[in-house]
Amino acid sequence: MDAIHIISTAPFFAKGGKQLRAEDFDLYCTALSALTWRKDSGKISLFTDKKGWEYYHSLGLDGLWDDICVCISDDLEGINPIMFWAGGKLFALREANAPVVMIDTDFIVWNPPEFGRELIAAHREELSPDIYPPLGFFKTRGHVLPDFDESILPLNTAFLYLPDNDFKEFYTSQAIAFMKSAENTGDVLRYMVFAEQRMAAMCAEYTGTPVKTLLDKDNLFFPQNSFTHLWGAKQAMRDNSVLREDFLKRCRDRLKTEFPEYGYIADIIDRQE
Repeated sequence: MDAIHIISTAPFFAKGGKQLRAEDFDLYCTALSALTWRKDSGKISLFTDKKGWEYYHSLGLDGLWDDICVCISDDLEGINPIMFWAGGKLFALREANAPVVMIDTDFIVWNPPEFGRELIAAHREELSPDIYPPLGFFKTRGHVLPDFDESILPLNTAFLYLPDNDFKEFYTSQAIAFMKSAENTGDVLRYMVFAEQRMAAMCAEYTGTPVKTLLDKDNLFFPQNSFTHLWGAKQAMRDNSVLREDFLKRCRDRLKTEFPEYGYIADIIDRQE
């Protein structure tokens, strides 16, 4: 099964960033995510923008992916990149050919699922009103949503398998139209997770697309060996140098043991200034 990683740099630069630099634990996770997928599941491509390609090319990490597609616009086609910090994922999915798996770069699939006609997401999420408010909350200019079912639980899309192009095109067109029509409210959470995660669930329900998930939303933190998602562990590693060094060592050892021909990647990551 073909998969894609997506890296959009527009939010970084919109917030005043000058020199693009990924953290070491992110780079290790990206490397293991890509290489493990290639070993066990199929091709994986990087969909990015020009500045993203320049950064990974300058590091010498092009070889992580089977190919690189520079297909995300630097300005995200005019949407607010701070409000819609994951908007690049929707634009990249629009360009991908389904069936396809979208994997966040901080998500590693150790044991791939079986793929069929169902949409597959990482897990469901609760409809907390602080994160997923009623549809009437959103302020848009002219975009009218279909008759979506508001009771459907959102889907976490750290892993997202889209089974066919018809669904992919419906989902991405609805999400992109919403982002382009949204008023600039400064809300950096609810608008984005609606466009990406709640919209995925509602589009699936609306089109009759069956859904399954990799993880049970009520048991996300129980020990399991099939998937790794850094998620909140990123901040923990920023705050705790011992935790960070332990994680880096385990990644370094696994990379050099399971992918010895890519041992140079550990050297690249470790010598980053």
